[in-house]
Amino acid sequence: MPLSGTAVRSLRGVLALCLVAGALLAPPAADAQVPLRIIAVNDLHGHLEPGDNSVLVPHPQAPDRLVPVRSGGAAYLATRVQQLRAEVAASVFVSSGDLIGASPLVSALFRDEPTVEVMNRLGLDLGVAGNHEFDHGVAELRRMVAGGCAPEPRGATRSCADAAGRYEGMRFPLIAANVVDAAGAPLLAGAVVHRVQGVAVAFVGAVTRATARIVMPQGIRGWRFEREAPAINRTVQALRAQGVHAFVAVIHEGGQTEGHFNECREPRGEIFEIARELDPEVRVILSAHTHRGYVCALDGRLIIQGASFGRLVSVVDLTLDAARGTVQPGSIRATNLTVPNGLDTALDAAVRAAHPALAPDRAVAEQVAGYRERAAPLADAPAGRIAAVFTRQAEDGGDHAAGRLIADAHLAATRGAGAQAAFTNPGGVRSNLRPRGADGHVTYGDLFTMQPFGNSLVTLTLTGAQLKSLLESQWSRSDPERVRFLQPSNGLTYGWRSDRPHGERIEPGSLRLHGEPIRPQQAVRVTINSYLAAGGDGFVLFREGRDLVGGPLDVDALTDYLLDRSRQEPLAPDPAPRIRRLD
Repeated sequence: MPLSGTAVRSLRGVLALCLVAGALLAPPAADAQVPLRIIAVNDLHGHLEPGDNSVLVPHPQAPDRLVPVRSGGAAYLATRVQQLRAEVAASVFVSSGDLIGASPLVSALFRDEPTVEVMNRLGLDLGVAGNHEFDHGVAELRRMVAGGCAPEPRGATRSCADAAGRYEGMRFPLIAANVVDAAGAPLLAGAVVHRVQGVAVAFVGAVTRATARIVMPQGIRGWRFEREAPAINRTVQALRAQGVHAFVAVIHEGGQTEGHFNECREPRGEIFEIARELDPEVRVILSAHTHRGYVCALDGRLIIQGASFGRLVSVVDLTLDAARGTVQPGSIRATNLTVPNGLDTALDAAVRAAHPALAPDRAVAEQVAGYRERAAPLADAPAGRIAAVFTRQAEDGGDHAAGRLIADAHLAATRGAGAQAAFTNPGGVRSNLRPRGADGHVTYGDLFTMQPFGNSLVTLTLTGAQLKSLLESQWSRSDPERVRFLQPSNGLTYGWRSDRPHGERIEPGSLRLHGEPIRPQQAVRVTINSYLAAGGDGFVLFREGRDLVGGPLDVDALTDYLLDRSRQEPLAPDPAPRIRRLD
């Protein structure tokens, strides 16, 4: 049974505004142990439809072999959450940020209002703000929370496009303790306190402090994104003075690990550094942002993240000590669960049995279908012509035609910011781009499917030495066969060798810009998407970039580029690789 969101009031005297949710169930005996289940999703990014999303799972008969299972979709997520809530007496359903933003067309076209409406239907109890909640600025975020139709148009998007012509806003609180104005006043509530059979449990939120560097500056002018751990600790201390002793941190920041989504080998990254600074009474950390799945134990704390796009649901079961109001030591159990949608056509019987398909929730499925129908006119709009397939199939060096196209488009869109080169991450290229009909036309929906995240572009300055180090980091130190090749724009070339040690794989002198060697101290203006600017995919060296300038959305840059370059004749893929393998 979900906890009630009624009887909300402010806690006076708390530095960061907090909310208290009303209780369910009768108070327990003083020596009782009170169970609580926390259900969490992170980085949903408006993925209401299943799409082609999948997650790698260990094969039941060969655990060392990972196989993809189609997972996700709001209607299937609804069923999974309902199942998990039905198994326990008390549960809290949480979003760990980036619920909206960087969304597929079915949500993004309607300013992500469909995603909020679906989560209202699912009974989300609370969410933390992620960096993408700030993509369109603080004023738009406030509207998304409070409801109401958007007062100003934004491109082709529409507001209040539901059948009733209105948008009611979030029926759940959105929190973040570390976003404050010049006077230190918070933008959002810092925490939500749920009472479970009389025991207070505080969910304290924070968004990555990198947000200020990866969203449009004008949208957040006047707001500071403070360090996550001190902001959470101040809120914890204030709540402790009010008698709260059980704390869950919900932090839109993450890390990297090796292994599958319920393992934690070689943990590294921001969330683990933040965890080491947190108050000892914070026993559970729900993390996000890096789109990784992991379940980690660090200094007696649980740190969990469930990948992205609703492909996994994080489940944390714990026991509260009613007498002390604390989390019972040793009581925390956690796992990430798949959201199988049954759309696989080639799964063997053992995998199907281990991950049985969920039945879609009918009401949610109908709600999403309604928005899909409304999105069709834009999805079908012409967006240029191409002469052949732009494929994601990497050539021997590591780049591919689809990546070259997107990087070239990003470079063209940011020449005004001084861009000399551009990169896109391989995971950001989600599909091949195929010509339609005899004239080779493509639609806006095709481009959106290829590049659906809606990240904004960021142009920054790196030295030649930093650029080389960044490219060396494409190879995993722990797994030399694991490499994520950034896709470069025209004019940026280099060669590499697999028989060289880690950190020395780029051939000396081969890193060139328009044929000229890039010197170690040379300043190079580079354009990337906001996900990479935050250190996404493990490319943390991008965070060292200087003189950041924000740019347009990546898909808009791609659309403008393709329309312009195909006015006279269909655009052909560039066949020349920009990365060369030399051994």
